[in-house]
Amino acid sequence: MAGSVYGTNFRITTWGESHGKALGVVIDGCPAGLELNEEDIQTFLNRRRPGQSAYTTSRTESDEVQILSGVFEGFTTGTPISLIVYNKDHHSADYSEIASYYRPGHADYTFDEKYGFRDYRGGGRSSGRETIGRVAAGAVASKVLGELGIKLTGYTRSIGAVSISDDNFDLSAINDNPLYMPDRNAAVQASEYLDKLRSEGNSAGGVVECIIKGMPAGIGETVFDKLDAELGKAIMSIGAVKAFEIGDGIRVSKAKGSTNNDPFIQSTEKPGRIIKGTNHSGGILGGMSDGSDIVLRAHFKPTPSISMQQNTVTKNGEEISIKIKGRHDPIIVPRAVVVVESMAAVTLLDLLIRNMGARMDYMKTVYGRGITDSRS
Repeated sequence: MAGSVYGTNFRITTWGESHGKALGVVIDGCPAGLELNEEDIQTFLNRRRPGQSAYTTSRTESDEVQILSGVFEGFTTGTPISLIVYNKDHHSADYSEIASYYRPGHADYTFDEKYGFRDYRGGGRSSGRETIGRVAAGAVASKVLGELGIKLTGYTRSIGAVSISDDNFDLSAINDNPLYMPDRNAAVQASEYLDKLRSEGNSAGGVVECIIKGMPAGIGETVFDKLDAELGKAIMSIGAVKAFEIGDGIRVSKAKGSTNNDPFIQSTEKPGRIIKGTNHSGGILGGMSDGSDIVLRAHFKPTPSISMQQNTVTKNGEEISIKIKGRHDPIIVPRAVVVVESMAAVTLLDLLIRNMGARMDYMKTVYGRGITDSRS
């Protein structure tokens, strides 16, 4: 299967299936000398782990990560980092009957059309558990970015029609509710909405927002490898994401140039530094970071596995009515917050490493006169 590798200089390869023996990731291009242990990665994986609230699948997995290579005496060695998480609580029997039909909203039909064969247990490679490798890699990338003063903060912007209020915005509230909403009032309303849907056997969609602080200006390659284009590819590659926005996003189509343009001004806090007075662009201009906060949003569709009656067809084209069995999230969004953060982190680090060769003064900073001196 092609398509399981992402990145150029910081490259990740994810592998494994929902009901296979294990899942994991191989990371190429992580700089040597980064202090790294399994707890650094486990902290991220715990945020996407199932069974933590009434709004996630009841599947019980510890998602305990093991570092197999690339780390020695607590530091990265510059060689490939291999990470593995074993599956323990998979009930494959719950999925035996879906081998003969196509679940609405799932990739069953398209997998059969592409490969002529599919792993129907929990969706195989198209399952949400595939994101374990992404999150593990994102933990490593985020730690590198943290060393550079770059911080990513993701949270739930909305669930269904319930959205957070900017007036009540409080980042400290994110970890105070199982929905990861930085608005306590909105979290209560969203919980009530989800409880109603769960009683009906239904599901909901929502929006994850991520703010990235500390990005230097000029990161991103012009034309085809623009920063927003690369972020868009990374975020859209997450299962169930159906739309992506940077900054004001779709609202720019209704704006006027006079209100959408961000004026450049002199910083009062750091004289001589140029900043923007507003941030409609979401921190990206011309495909490159402009030094202000990068703001992105990922729109997730409702979980397709619902226990309500649905119509579909068998592999032979026979029309049938089904109720999907198994353990499923009534909403994907809360557990996807860390996935969005992780894919953004991997993308940013990849482009930061690439940018080191963009200018001679950057190369001289790294290599100085070492090459010339060694030849004299």
